[in-house]
Amino acid sequence: MKGVLLVNLGSPDSTDTNDVRDYLREFLMDERVIDLPKWFRSFLVKGIILKTRPKKSAKAYRKIWWDKGSPLIVLSEKLKEKVQKKVSIPVQLAMRYGNPSIKNGMENLKRLGITDVLVIPLYPQFAMATTETILVLVQKLQKKYFPEMQLTSLPSFYDHPDYIRVLGNSIQEELQGKNWEHLLFSYHGVPERHIRKSDITKSHCKMDGKCCFEDSNAHQYCYRHQCEMTSKGVAKYLELKEGSYSTSFQSRVSILGSWLKPYTDKTVEKFAKNGTKELAIATPAFVSDCLETLEEIGMEASEDFQENGGKQLHVIPCINDRDEWVNVLSRWIDEWACKQDIQ
Repeated sequence: MKGVLLVNLGSPDSTDTNDVRDYLREFLMDERVIDLPKWFRSFLVKGIILKTRPKKSAKAYRKIWWDKGSPLIVLSEKLKEKVQKKVSIPVQLAMRYGNPSIKNGMENLKRLGITDVLVIPLYPQFAMATTETILVLVQKLQKKYFPEMQLTSLPSFYDHPDYIRVLGNSIQEELQGKNWEHLLFSYHGVPERHIRKSDITKSHCKMDGKCCFEDSNAHQYCYRHQCEMTSKGVAKYLELKEGSYSTSFQSRVSILGSWLKPYTDKTVEKFAKNGTKELAIATPAFVSDCLETLEEIGMEASEDFQENGGKQLHVIPCINDRDEWVNVLSRWIDEWACKQDIQ
């Protein structure tokens, strides 16, 4: 029998500082998130970050927390429920960090007699700290606890025409009737060394702003290239003029080295200071709205934009449980269930 495991990033169980600390410990101790020697990662996370960050993060979570819980969890559950109604095979939801866990999701599938599982990381672009860490953990759990399961993973869909259409339509609808001057695609940042580590050619990635647009086998695992192609694909779909859109990267942690540039916060500030009054911003690295989109962009970036002379930052919601996205995801699942290639 076949089944599906949808996997998103995760969230603390509550806004209590202790719950946030537990979540951050699991997240930051992942060797694909902070890719430093274990002894140093442990010292950095447990000896420094967890002494101050949980209280600050808990405060941020409280700003965006919903009555039903974490927006990321609530929205992911809505997506799962809508997809389940459209497909004939069982669908389970799991989080890479926190609850519901990946192991729990696999156990639920096992109880239903599922032996063939399609794993869907809810990240359009491949990255060490997102897609890769999910697939590595799923494979580890499969070998240890679920040897009877056969695993298949959905390829990164950053440039899939269906995804580009859904994302493009969501942006177009949100900006309908608004006098925006520029569209900024803001993606979650990663250290530059992650890009080089993911380069299977060990020679292509040069961080020069040009290699992302040159042909290379490295692109199938290059996060920056895939972000650029998402922006380019949506811009083409929306028929945006050259210069009316750009790409940036948010959520950097400076103590972990050089991160992908340009930085979103600096870019938003620059637009405001240069006279842009209405800036639109989309966050295509996220399928579901979360702390990084609702608080970092929706609150902090909006405030910074206005403080530096801007009038309105038009924050575009993620595709979340949008019906058009549900239909696309359900069709991909049906194609897999029918042993057809996902094109």
